Amino acid sequence: VDLVESGGGSVQAGRSLKLSCEVSGSRGDNYCVGWFRQAPGKEREAVATLESEGTISYADSVKGRFTIFQTNFKNTFYLQMNDLRPEDTATYYCAGTYWIGWARNCDLNSDMESWGRGTQVTVAS
Repeated sequence: VDLVESGGGSVQAGRSLKLSCEVSGSRGDNYCVGWFRQAPGKEREAVATLESEGTISYADSVKGRFTIFQTNFKNTFYLQMNDLRPEDTATYYCAGTYWIGWARNCDLNSDMESWGRGTQVTVAS
């Protein structure tokens, strides 16, 4: 499974960006996908996850501002980021695990098998 992010950039605080993650390759119908970020000198953190049955989780720092979603055409999922803050500055990665069979737990602590290369988001104050 390959994942490619797009949509990063530099914006002023308070503005919005939408990140996209295009997924390709052979994979199962069930999935846990998500967005993660890593700022310089900090550990990577989970931002949001989305499970194939619809369960969604958000980090407290982005609740009410970020939305993870996908369209019916499920080769792509998104992260809509509103009211961006300087502390949101980081490299953002999309990641996912796909499988066939029973439902699995999917939350901010889930390990992901496949990762994109990242896209930079910079928020100026």
